[in-house]
Amino acid sequence: MRPLPAIRLSALSRLSSLKSHLSYSPSSSASAPPPPPAMKYRVSIIGSGNWGSAIAKIVSENTAANPGLFDESVRMWVYEELVAGQKLTEIINTKHENVKYLPGIALPTNLVAVPDLLDTVAGADILVFNVPHQFLPRLCGQLKGKIPSTVRAISCIKGVELSPDGITIIAKYISDELGIYCGALSGANLAPEVAQEKFSETTIAYKVPDPADTISQKTMKTLFHRPYFHVNVVEDVAGVSLCGALKNIVALASGFVDGMGWGDNAKAAIIRRGLLEMTKFGREFFPECEAATFTEESCGVADVITSCAGGRNHKLGVALITSKRPIFELEEDLLKGQKAQGVTTAQEVHEFLEKRGMAQDFPLFTAVNDIIFNGLDSYALPQILEKVEKPLE
Repeated sequence: MRPLPAIRLSALSRLSSLKSHLSYSPSSSASAPPPPPAMKYRVSIIGSGNWGSAIAKIVSENTAANPGLFDESVRMWVYEELVAGQKLTEIINTKHENVKYLPGIALPTNLVAVPDLLDTVAGADILVFNVPHQFLPRLCGQLKGKIPSTVRAISCIKGVELSPDGITIIAKYISDELGIYCGALSGANLAPEVAQEKFSETTIAYKVPDPADTISQKTMKTLFHRPYFHVNVVEDVAGVSLCGALKNIVALASGFVDGMGWGDNAKAAIIRRGLLEMTKFGREFFPECEAATFTEESCGVADVITSCAGGRNHKLGVALITSKRPIFELEEDLLKGQKAQGVTTAQEVHEFLEKRGMAQDFPLFTAVNDIIFNGLDSYALPQILEKVEKPLE
């Protein structure tokens, strides 16, 4: 591992250094190579579940592959817990494997597990958030006032934040709480398949917030793009964020369908209805969303399809129908400490819609909430959806 520099440039001195390089004139030598980067970006990961560890693997591979752009060492915050009597951070740092949340996957040796959150983010230029969204307020509370405004972030969290003022996408919540710009990453990305380096695509939403910024869309693509993990960069942060949150509600509904044994035709109908409601919700409450994000990007239609075929929320939806057990009891038993974000998202979205008298305008979202929490019979789904079908003239 390359030793860290003894002195770390401040944000202003780094920017000044970069500007001096940008003023380089090629007239002295037409064939002269471009100047080296003024700095190397340090990256820290906040979260170490299976998706957090899979993303950390990708990021660490890319910092090692691009030593002129990134500091090779990547720190990953790990909620410390004991696994077979040993600290999880020690296991990760010695065996280079997250044996609890991503077993069987070799993690890069330049990825360092850190149990202290503030130690993890110290000196970082780019933060990657990847924790269950219900834990985010507590973590942001610890970080508030301690992150320089020049830091940039990417949220890989698939959920929304509900407050008395309304509903907020996670990227904006992070931006508002920490005073930094935050983009979003979401796509058809089941973590075990990504970790096993099976081909997949993802979408990054990142709009450079300041012309003076040196962290560009290209920088972000370089940080996440791998031969097995293709990245497309767009500017629609709201659309990408909402896709990642709302698709989990649809995945629960697809699990209900499989739990009832209704087959692929019914699942396709649920996917279509779900995608329509996702797009409608985005356009209704986040006018800046682009409809194409839902229908053309990996974060949209592709993620809905893969989430409805498998993953935590689908698995939980099946179990709810076949076992008739309480949803949070099932989550604890089936997911072994991980969270199915769709349950909380369905509840939060329903609460948001009810306060506005619009629950009936999103019948699938409302039905998912009512099946989980209010005892609605899942076999009533066709009748519920039929009520909103367009009548013939």
